[in-house]
Amino acid sequence: MTLTDVALLVLIFLFLLYAVYDEIIMSARNGKTLLRVNLRRRNKIDSLIFVALLAILAYKNITDHGTAFTTWLLCTLAIIVIYVFYIRWPKLLFKAEGFYYGNVFILYSRIKNMNLSEDGYLVIDLEKRRLLIQVARMDDLDDILKFFVEHQ
Repeated sequence: MTLTDVALLVLIFLFLLYAVYDEIIMSARNGKTLLRVNLRRRNKIDSLIFVALLAILAYKNITDHGTAFTTWLLCTLAIIVIYVFYIRWPKLLFKAEGFYYGNVFILYSRIKNMNLSEDGYLVIDLEKRRLLIQVARMDDLDDILKFFVEHQ
């Protein structure tokens, strides 16, 4: 097994670990999920470039008569990347004591101010940081408002 194969195996393992954390573990941590809101996908061009680079590497490996194992690893990584960037939705999970945004749990007590911008961003001011949250559907902003009214 070459160093390239080891690096590909590590990347595949890390992407799978992230996917399991994002889909299963995060939903179960810090209590029951009270509201789940899909967020708008970002960085579509960057992820397309990454998938294209993986395709170029697989093509180069095939034309240079590289090992079949490396080709399979590249294809597996491309499939996982397509899932993570294009099939899976980034989400906002509201729990009883806080919410998950960007896979980080934020307590409600850290919220100093909340606003809604004209272009559909939910702006949440924390102690030292500002979160700009853009939901996939505008109706979800009403659900978030109802959630905060009912649970605060």
